[in-house]
Amino acid sequence: MGHGGVFDRGLPSVPMGFHTFDADGADRLEDAARRYRYCSAEELLGALSLSGEERVADLGSGTGFYTDDVAPFAGTVYGVDVQEAMHDYYRGKGVPSNVDLVTAAVADLPFDDGGLGAAFSTMTYHEFAGEAALSEVGRVLAPGSRLVVVDWSANGRGTAGPPLDERFDGAAARTAIEAAGFEIESAVERSETFVVIARAR
Repeated sequence: MGHGGVFDRGLPSVPMGFHTFDADGADRLEDAARRYRYCSAEELLGALSLSGEERVADLGSGTGFYTDDVAPFAGTVYGVDVQEAMHDYYRGKGVPSNVDLVTAAVADLPFDDGGLGAAFSTMTYHEFAGEAALSEVGRVLAPGSRLVVVDWSANGRGTAGPPLDERFDGAAARTAIEAAGFEIESAVERSETFVVIARAR
């Protein structure tokens, strides 16, 4: 890795949680019209409210779709994904100079305590949700840093996204994130997705 406090642990390609997106379908993750329907770049950037200098982690970065949106507004962005195949796809389309790709599970992040200024997860919370992962995110975020989670809701009414029984609703996500020591700034349940914005203590 090109920045201090980060290294590639060479972890095997194992699922982050209950379900991990199949890398064979990576092309679908680049459908801007579909993805921005559920979370736009403007919405994500507004929620993160970056100054431009932060070290930011994209948790479950996949093909780097949203990583690319955040990179121009951050100092460094770490694209964290458990699947090396996703990183390979991202490399194929071109990785911005201030993005480092990190192969790791969210429950085992290779960052220093308080080393990050923000973190976000777009449509991947259901893949890693759990006490160990949320505790680890809290460990690596500096006090006051924002965590933004946008994911498919268990209350969703459409057919996009993972099966309903693999999802959480906004209330459950809020409760879990708060229990991990975060201060909740907002939690909104929408027609298909939820958004939780929290700060590390």
